Amino acid sequence: MITIEQKNIETVSAFIEAFWNQSDMDCTEQFLSTDYQEHSYQSKEGLKQFAGKILEAFPDKLYTVEEIIAQGEKVIVRMVVKGTHKGVFFGNSPTGNSIDVTLYRQYRVVDGKIAEHRGWIDMMTMWRQIQGN
Repeated sequence: MITIEQKNIETVSAFIEAFWNQSDMDCTEQFLSTDYQEHSYQSKEGLKQFAGKILEAFPDKLYTVEEIIAQGEKVIVRMVVKGTHKGVFFGNSPTGNSIDVTLYRQYRVVDGKIAEHRGWIDMMTMWRQIQGN
């Protein structure tokens, strides 16, 4: 029998693949609840805008889940993003440098939809890698 935790992990994993790896911005309608709360990017629209900036700056970006844990409605993900700085990123011209950065995501899944998100990314490492330090 599939547990609620397994279902929630499947939902979050499918969202990460569709949204972050396939850059399917419209998949938010499928995966995010109507009352979705975004704590990192202010709103669903803010989430899409940030993902667009990442795609522009790192067109070859790939998010890899390294660990995913669920307890009830909460799903915690540790992943890395790798890519090449080929576009403007927050005013920084492309350097061609590679990034390999760890990030954490916390999702709350209710009735098969992501209802809430918080994210943390190691921006200090990302900036150092972009600048080649």
